[in-house]
Amino acid sequence: MKYRAKYWGFLPLAVLSFMAAAVHYGRAQVVVDVSGGNFNPIPIAITDFIADDDMGQKISEVIAADLERSGLFRPLDKSIFLENITNPDVPPRFNDWQQIQAQGLATGRVGREADGRLRVEFRLWDIYGNTQMEGRQFYAPEDSWRRIAHIIADAIYRKMTGEKGYFDTRIVFVDETGPKNARIKRLAIMDQDGANLSYLSDGREMVLTPRFSPTRQEITYMAFSGSRPGDDAPRVYLQQIEDGKRELVGRFPNMTIAPRFSPNGQKVIMSLLEDDGGSNIYTMDLTTHQTSRLTAGSAINTGGSYSPDGGKIVFETDRNGKQQIYVMNADGSDQKRISFGDGSYSTPVWSPRGDYIAFTKLTDRQFSIGVMRPDGTGERILTSGFHNEGPTWAPNGRVLIFFRQNAGQESELHSIDITGRNERRVPTPHGASDPAWSPLLD
Repeated sequence: MKYRAKYWGFLPLAVLSFMAAAVHYGRAQVVVDVSGGNFNPIPIAITDFIADDDMGQKISEVIAADLERSGLFRPLDKSIFLENITNPDVPPRFNDWQQIQAQGLATGRVGREADGRLRVEFRLWDIYGNTQMEGRQFYAPEDSWRRIAHIIADAIYRKMTGEKGYFDTRIVFVDETGPKNARIKRLAIMDQDGANLSYLSDGREMVLTPRFSPTRQEITYMAFSGSRPGDDAPRVYLQQIEDGKRELVGRFPNMTIAPRFSPNGQKVIMSLLEDDGGSNIYTMDLTTHQTSRLTAGSAINTGGSYSPDGGKIVFETDRNGKQQIYVMNADGSDQKRISFGDGSYSTPVWSPRGDYIAFTKLTDRQFSIGVMRPDGTGERILTSGFHNEGPTWAPNGRVLIFFRQNAGQESELHSIDITGRNERRVPTPHGASDPAWSPLLD
């Protein structure tokens, strides 16, 4: 039986850009530096989009929630607005919005075409620059309204911070239910804000560590069926999100963790157990299924992750005693240790921007999520607790998602930005682990 996300793959969503005649007074548009740790969220006003029903309000609420959850924006309470926007095509009264200290203003309109599609118009105004920063128009099926809101939030994020957004994305994870001795683990997928959850597997086989392709809506994961006696070897699959079709990459009795994709999506990197009890890192070409070994020896070498340019690989190994983080060239040469702090390190994963490597660290019986630069300098712990593990990056490289389990409780998903100051729980209906973030959908 095929399972698929109930909404969207690539929707027939048309986008037009438009710029209105706006009043200019010679001031530069606002672009705020969000790279520092001591940052005050940007005050922004988001009006209810004009509509004949509640669709305009619903879209504006999702936009505001996306921006607020990022920690970089502070949507202003609508009760303090001094101007009631009745025509989003007309420049607003900038002084009114300056009085409530808004730096940006989002306005819009929602209508319907004869064929039933939504038509959503959106404008972003620079309040202190007295000009329009962005204008777009969208045509899409009505059930795509949340995605339109996420795309608008991404546009605001990019215009006002200078960085790409991450709201028009999805998260795949392992949904966990049942007692410990009869755990049911299903693949689940949802919007990055927890909405539109659906299942990609039915629970008849145990699934582990899904990973998204960085170039398309495709995942790889490991599954144990156990449907026949002795048939407990892990299988690795590729699965298309849109139609639910999956392809068997192979059976790997000695696999320890699911593969990760290379940046171009043409290879995967994985670790396999050896006869001497150690494990080594291999790559596999997804077209030819040919493998190449990158590490050697009796140590535990695992957890490979490519740099965004594909030139290097970060991995973990216990070759010097405790598990530490190493970096090597993509062909396995020039292997160098980069972690030198107390404790042991695991699950390293390279940022899509290339500037950081995220990791899990165990020290003093605490599991921490942290980041360091690719040369090992600048190590920072972002959050610690009873059990935190499995960081994965948003496609803009500014936010991580990981799973947390407190003693005696179900595991749950949390997000945190690279400053460590904005940690949020990501809602799921049951226990959740092994998250992976999709690339942007557009």
